[in-house]
Amino acid sequence: MHVIWVPAVALLLCAPPLCAQLRPLEPFDWGTFTTAQKMHAHARIGMYHDQRASLAGTAGSLVELGELGLYLRVGTVVLEFAGTPQRWYDEETAFAAPTGGALSDADGKRHDSGDYRVATAVRLTSAQSPTILALRFGTRLPTTDNKVGLDRDQIDFFALLGMQHKREPFSVSLEIGLGINGTRIDTYEQSDVVQYAGGLAWRRASVQTSLMFVGQEDLKQRPIRGNEDLGEARLGLRIGQRRWLEAAFVRGYRNFSPEAGFLIGGGYAFDWR
Repeated sequence: MHVIWVPAVALLLCAPPLCAQLRPLEPFDWGTFTTAQKMHAHARIGMYHDQRASLAGTAGSLVELGELGLYLRVGTVVLEFAGTPQRWYDEETAFAAPTGGALSDADGKRHDSGDYRVATAVRLTSAQSPTILALRFGTRLPTTDNKVGLDRDQIDFFALLGMQHKREPFSVSLEIGLGINGTRIDTYEQSDVVQYAGGLAWRRASVQTSLMFVGQEDLKQRPIRGNEDLGEARLGLRIGQRRWLEAAFVRGYRNFSPEAGFLIGGGYAFDWR
C-alpha cells in the first residue's frame, strides 16, 4: 500500500499551477469501493449546447473527448486519475469582452485540453456496512492556455465528505465540501466555493437508471469572471456491471452551465494481477 501512495503524493506536491472550471467537479464513482475488481477505467464523450465560456465572453457548442478516468483501490483507499484530453468549442454568441488573458477568436472556434485531476478517497466505514462514508480530496490540473479562454490557468484544490447508502434496488449518494479555486484577477487570488454532487439510482439486474445533481456555489455574492456558480442535472442510464455502457441527458440550472447536453461512454472493472 505504501508503494502506491508514494507516486500519488509526489504528483500532488509537484503539480504545476494549472486548473480549470468550465465544467463542475465530476462525482465520485462509488462502485470502486464495492466491486470485487480493484481497478475501474472509463471513457466518455460530452456534447453540450449553449455552454458559456466565461473568460472568452462567448456562448456556444462544446464537444469534449472526455472524460477519461482510472480508479485504483488499495484496501480502504481509492486513487483517482482523470481528465479531459480534448475540447472543441464553436462560438455562437458573445455576451462580454474577453478577459483574464483570453483573446478574441477570428473564426469562432476554440480548441484546448483539460481539465485533469488527481484525487484520493478514503473509506471511513467498514466493508460490511451498507453505508459508505468517505473523505475525498485532491487537485485539478488541466493543461489549458489562457489565450484560448475556455478555462482558468490557475490551481484548484477540493475536499469533500461523501456517502452512499444502498437498500436494494435503490441507492442514494451525496458529496459536499469546499473548493479553493484560483482566479485570473491579481487582486483576488482565490475563490472559495461549496462543491456538491448527489442523486438517486435504481438498479434491476444489470440495468441502472439515475438522477444526479452536480455543481458548485461561490461563497461571495458577486462572482469573479471564470469562477461563476455551476449546476446541472443528469438523467442517466447504465447497462452492465463489470463492463458497462452509459448515457445521460444533461440539463443546466445555473447560467454558466449548458442549456442541454448528452454524455455517452462506457467502462470496465478489472484487477492488475
